Amino acid sequence: MQPKKSVVHLPVYQPGKSVEDVKRELGLDEVIKLASNENPYGSSEQAKQAIVNEVNNTSIYPDGAALQTTAAVAQHLGVNTNQIIFGAGSDEIILMICRAYLVAGDETIMADQTFPQYKHNAEIEGAKCIEVPMKHGAHDLDAMLAAVTERTKIVWICNPNNPTGTIVSHNDMVTFMNQMPEHVLVVLDEAYVEYVTDDQFLDTLALLKQYNNLISLRTFSKIYGLASLRIGYGVGDPAVIHTINQVREPFNTTRFAQAAAKAAIEDQAFIKMCKMNNKQGREYLQQQFNRLQLHSFPAHGNFILVDVGMPAQEMFQLLMQRGIITRAGHGKYPTYLRVSIGKPEHNEAFVQALEQILLEVKVTS
Repeated sequence: MQPKKSVVHLPVYQPGKSVEDVKRELGLDEVIKLASNENPYGSSEQAKQAIVNEVNNTSIYPDGAALQTTAAVAQHLGVNTNQIIFGAGSDEIILMICRAYLVAGDETIMADQTFPQYKHNAEIEGAKCIEVPMKHGAHDLDAMLAAVTERTKIVWICNPNNPTGTIVSHNDMVTFMNQMPEHVLVVLDEAYVEYVTDDQFLDTLALLKQYNNLISLRTFSKIYGLASLRIGYGVGDPAVIHTINQVREPFNTTRFAQAAAKAAIEDQAFIKMCKMNNKQGREYLQQQFNRLQLHSFPAHGNFILVDVGMPAQEMFQLLMQRGIITRAGHGKYPTYLRVSIGKPEHNEAFVQALEQILLEVKVTS
């Protein structure tokens, strides 16, 4: 049997190491996972109760249109319900956008070090991926604009960018959108938007009122702490949302996910607490990296990309032996490690282990 030519060369997505895997492989009792940008504070108690309340409905199909959850998100954001579409994580919406808009020979533009699922899904559809080099770890919007042609269908902007953590400002985005041809869909992947505290960050909801070729992707996997339930959503022009809906699989989000997401977005007190704690943890790690004279990119999400001054894969292994899981393997930044912001005790344990390793490497070199 012969698969599609466009998928033969595609790599299989490699998730971060799990706590269970590391405990088993290394015989450790305690392991700290700072690899997958998960919320160390878990999820809202209201969301947990909503899951419990759905147990008796396990045998019943979910609402295919996720009407109640859509209404809750629309109310929270101040948009209309026909501007929202749900997916099994925002990953599925990326897949649906590619499926709805891209055909073989189309072009799509993205940064050269960003979330890999844009390229993955575009290549499945046979599209040509134009990867624009980043400037100081941030999107080079001028270069991305210069790469647009009549064959360009989609431009992807991860904001804050994964893995660098950098952001695009509101003014820069307005300038960018004002020059973007109307035939190009601009996708803002805002998985970490709730963590941003910078005043210059863009007001996406205001931009959505101005540009009908713009869509924002958001998720309940990060600050809302519902990663295992796989639920995310897109917000955009009703016509764009309708087009994406035409390729959405029926019942693509579960009853449990819908109920938990609705309860989670209604508990903004929990989100405020997580945002504040994350800001403090982020500042602590940045201060420690400065003390250790390690370069890190300006971080705005719940992770930091830091230059450990040696092959990142080696540092990853050395940290894992000490029971701390991080993330290496960022092709354009081979000496950089991505570390998620944990609870204070997690962050302190990471810094202590990192400093010990750096001292040991220095002594032996």
